[in-house]
Amino acid sequence: MLLKFKDLTIRNATEDDAAQLAKWWNDGTVMAHAGFPNGLGTTAEEIAESLARDTDEYRRLIIEKASVPIGETNYEDVGDGTARIGIKICDFSLHDKGLGRVLLGMLISSLFNDMGYKKIILDTNVNNKRAQHVYEMLGFKKVRLCENAWTDQLGNLQSFIDYEMYPEDFVNFAK
Repeated sequence: MLLKFKDLTIRNATEDDAAQLAKWWNDGTVMAHAGFPNGLGTTAEEIAESLARDTDEYRRLIIEKASVPIGETNYEDVGDGTARIGIKICDFSLHDKGLGRVLLGMLISSLFNDMGYKKIILDTNVNNKRAQHVYEMLGFKKVRLCENAWTDQLGNLQSFIDYEMYPEDFVNFAK
């Protein structure tokens, strides 16, 4: 996948990105929202091996602004014309600037229009209000709240919200 809009790019992650992904994934500040406040404790070598197995059914993607990696996104084919997605803008200085909305618009548009998906799903921590605002602005609908569904690295119970979107719900800001 290669998507471009102004100075933003979403591209397939390659083995060359493994060191950058390891830096982000091992940073507890970056990973806290996903329940890993101590980071993942993975190596660039492990990530490179994993990336080599990516396919069009499961793909990790790098987000760049002006050719500089700033985050990651991914999609997974979960069957029945449905893709599950995730996104992380890892450069905190770029939060609250509308980039997530535009980047998700780029990805969602491609998944619906280029890849033919009929539904997109995602989930987010119940405390991640910023993400929820963006998802709902794009047209995602809350499907369910899963309370105390899992335990993070520190032993704290966590809750999450499941979202879904159909093509007719999508409001694209990447135009």
